[in-house]
Amino acid sequence: MKPIWTILLSVAVFNSYGQETLSKEYKETISLEIKQMFDSFHKDITKNGLMSEFKYLDTSSDFFWVPPGYKKTLDYNTVKSILTRNSKTVNFIEFSWESIKIIPLTNEIANYSGIVKCVQVDTNHNSKTFRIIESGTLIKREDGWKFLNGQSRKLN
Repeated sequence: MKPIWTILLSVAVFNSYGQETLSKEYKETISLEIKQMFDSFHKDITKNGLMSEFKYLDTSSDFFWVPPGYKKTLDYNTVKSILTRNSKTVNFIEFSWESIKIIPLTNEIANYSGIVKCVQVDTNHNSKTFRIIESGTLIKREDGWKFLNGQSRKLN
């Protein structure tokens, strides 16, 4: 039988290995980076349309999304196809957060949740405003924070 201190040491090492304890200040720094990414994302969408979303989506095989109206996860290529198709019917789109909560988990992973207000004008000049509740996981890559996975649903 192993001495109890060996077991306790093993448990302590196992529990601390790979886990990062982020200070309050560092969490605030990460949250600010992510808010800046969302601001850039929203500005790019307004200026350049739905196709500009691609630079914010993680292209790895870990990416998935459940868009409004869908009941299952979609991979990157499927989401890209939907965005490409929908971009042809949208003249203008603008996103803005009504509320957002960002939860940094590590230096490179964060969760977020919030409500997005959307204003959209289609190619027939029909305007609609709607709200989406959204949550997901972001990952920090060499070129910045990216959407790794998530889900969104239209609110009534």
